[in-house]
Amino acid sequence: MSHDQRPVSGLSSRMDIALGLEENKPDTKAFPDLGSPVSPLRSRTGGPANTSSSSSSSGSFSANRALPGTRKSGELSSGSGESSPTGTRPMHRRSGSTGPLIYSGGNSSSHNSTGHTSGGASSGVVTGISSTASSPVTNVLPAGNICPSGKIGRVGAAQPRTSTRSDVLGSGTGNYGHGSIMWGGSVSATNPSSSNFQEATKRGNEYYKRGLFLDALRWYDKAVSVSPDNASCRSNRAAALIGLGRIGEALRECEEAVRLDPTNEKAHHRLAGLNLRMGLVESARRHFSLAVHGQSPDQTEIRKLQEIEGHSAKSIDARRIGDWKSALREADATVSAGADSSPLIFALRAEALLRLHKLDEADSTLSRLTKLESSVPASSPVKVFGMPSSSYIQIVRAQVDMALGRFETAVAAAEKAKQLDPTNTEVTSVLNNVRLVARARLRGNELFKSGSFADACTAYGEGLKHDQFNPVLYCNRAACWSKMGRWEKSVEDCNEALRIQPNYTKALLRRANSNAKLERWAECVRDYEVLRKELPGDKEVAEGLFHAQVALKMSRGEEVSNLKFGGEVEAVSSLEQFQAAISLPGVSVVYFMAPGNAQCTQISPFVDTLCTRYPSANFLKVNVNESHAVAKAENVRIVPTFKIYKNGTRVKEMICPSQQIFEYSVRHYSL
Repeated sequence: MSHDQRPVSGLSSRMDIALGLEENKPDTKAFPDLGSPVSPLRSRTGGPANTSSSSSSSGSFSANRALPGTRKSGELSSGSGESSPTGTRPMHRRSGSTGPLIYSGGNSSSHNSTGHTSGGASSGVVTGISSTASSPVTNVLPAGNICPSGKIGRVGAAQPRTSTRSDVLGSGTGNYGHGSIMWGGSVSATNPSSSNFQEATKRGNEYYKRGLFLDALRWYDKAVSVSPDNASCRSNRAAALIGLGRIGEALRECEEAVRLDPTNEKAHHRLAGLNLRMGLVESARRHFSLAVHGQSPDQTEIRKLQEIEGHSAKSIDARRIGDWKSALREADATVSAGADSSPLIFALRAEALLRLHKLDEADSTLSRLTKLESSVPASSPVKVFGMPSSSYIQIVRAQVDMALGRFETAVAAAEKAKQLDPTNTEVTSVLNNVRLVARARLRGNELFKSGSFADACTAYGEGLKHDQFNPVLYCNRAACWSKMGRWEKSVEDCNEALRIQPNYTKALLRRANSNAKLERWAECVRDYEVLRKELPGDKEVAEGLFHAQVALKMSRGEEVSNLKFGGEVEAVSSLEQFQAAISLPGVSVVYFMAPGNAQCTQISPFVDTLCTRYPSANFLKVNVNESHAVAKAENVRIVPTFKIYKNGTRVKEMICPSQQIFEYSVRHYSL
């Protein structure tokens, strides 16, 4: 029997005839004979009529015939725009397909059961009988391709479907059956939310490329609000957060992105980079591998990972053997290699600085560590030195706080470490020491306030047995020695405190006072000068420095009758006044300046500072625009110019000096 004379017994056969499918095509999709996904479903053999709607249609089609004069949602009518008889559409193939021609709309003929063709109002539809405009539409096939492979398979050639993506039939622009298939539940371009999503993403990308990460984040937030389950949106938002330095939030966004789409390469790559910055090498290595799907990762990234891994391991090993210089060096190298947001590495650095008696740097590192802990979420448990890294961080914090006199916060940190790891012996030891030192300090303070200075010395000494490098306890005990008139012992304890913390102002002040009692004026002046730099506005320190300088000059047999405390820069306008001022005993510093000169404007406040800092020197100021005679006599042609006179003789001249050179010269000649 010829092709056009075969009986058409079922829907599958009729579609085979219409589409001209050949047998044994490799790219086929088999379906059971359920009827058209658009028209009412026919009952299967031996079963009742199926009245459920097709799962792939956007409308609902009942198996019952529609009542006259009514039309249900999703039904096709003969008067639809898509079946307009005013023109025909050419047949077409899917792009890149070598399969048979597929009808895509327009008037066309269809085979009937007798082998003849008849014009149909529904284009591209194969029917068993001719359809008229007044008859209800049954057994309608949608125009266009509704199978993922582009072909309709034969009955009995069933193969398991391998795609896991959901097939969503779009609404298109006309009646049902002429839409497009969109994978993964994509939003139609005609949906307003889709245009909002695309606009927000586009604007966010533009701001990101310009480095305006906060503006980019605002637009990415809008995109996420429209499509919260879009992995790319989450990854974009993470990129903006990284640019803003909000590492913890970025990490959470990347984790959400890979949860939504485990194959998202960018999200895995960003997650690997974030883990590397936090020093989590193994996690970074895993995500780098997932980002390239089994291919070889970028060798530059691998070298960076290996460098961080090597330096961090060396830092940990150095800490185990107490090699604090090496531990600090390797921790810094780890940070420089890229692990700039690792709480563990910064804790190692803080502990090494503490052991090397660099408390100010340790405190600064601890502040950075606190910020990291607040921004970086708790990662997978990492053990170091036999304890969780979070517990180690707390015992480091406890020891740094205790060394800086923050005893209450030190106890709280040690107790938190104990809660995190109740069985670790090192944690237990640190907690016991912190508690004992805090109690000794509290007991000593109470005894000192009551006037029991000897007992207070004993209490502070008990605390030093548990923490022999605590500068606060040494300084407090020095105060007790000073109250008892034991100046040498006071200086010794101050020396110990300053050896541990060189810029400890209380220890400097107590040592200066003790040296003054011992009439060690040079040492006393040296301590007061350091204090003046640390406390430039402290009047007590300034007065102490002045008296120490006067005493030092007197011990050398120098004239001190002209010295006065709290002097200001004196303006000189005449040549006679100038000569009288520089002829006075002692040191005179003359500042030749001109109002409006940029360099003079910049250095003038510093001249006032030195006048207060070195009260034994006489500071003078000459305006060269008003005092031409003085400027000419001193041959001043460039401002600012400084000249230092000692007992009427010029000993130093400086033209446009730096602040450091200027102060060094003043200090050198004023002592």
